[in-house]
Amino acid sequence: MGIYLNPGSDKFQEALRSAIYVDKSGMIAYTNRIFKSSNKYICVSRPRRFGKSMAANMLSAYYDRTVDGSMVFRGLDIAGDADFDTYRNQCDVLFLNMQEFLSRSMDMASMLDLLKRRILHDVLREYPDVEYFDRADMIGCLGDVYAETNCPFVVIIDEWDCIFREYRNDYQAQRQYLDFLRGWLKDKAYIGLAYMTGILP
Repeated sequence: MGIYLNPGSDKFQEALRSAIYVDKSGMIAYTNRIFKSSNKYICVSRPRRFGKSMAANMLSAYYDRTVDGSMVFRGLDIAGDADFDTYRNQCDVLFLNMQEFLSRSMDMASMLDLLKRRILHDVLREYPDVEYFDRADMIGCLGDVYAETNCPFVVIIDEWDCIFREYRNDYQAQRQYLDFLRGWLKDKAYIGLAYMTGILP
């Protein structure tokens, strides 16, 4: 279990232990239907306090291969679904909160550099024996891991749009960020599902 790679189910279990919990696990039936399809990219944009982060933590707990989802999801709606076991805990999950990286960086270049180095740190530690072409190339390394393991990545990005609030008038930084996301996620065989949350309309 890493910090960003396969972070476990602790955050989702906190939600389960809360005084008020609304079961949204039925949405997993939908993400399973679009898994590894051309519709595997989801962006959820809603006002704050609508449970976006909780849903992201739930998806992470479901797909994370280091979690025993049969126990975590016992009694929840998705546990009764016919395809509950199809992708349950079969993936490598990368879970990122962009606000965390933005708050620790001076500009977009340093933010993306920090993000890539942190992901690489977790991936190289988890898969030290993979034959990497370039250990400094995050996208290449994810492809190398997938080529060897055939284990798809589920990428979950919370607060994906914080950049557009902080860099409201810096169109170059916005373009740099979008180019990074496109290069990382679009048309990549290693992506099983990409799920992003934000608040922008």
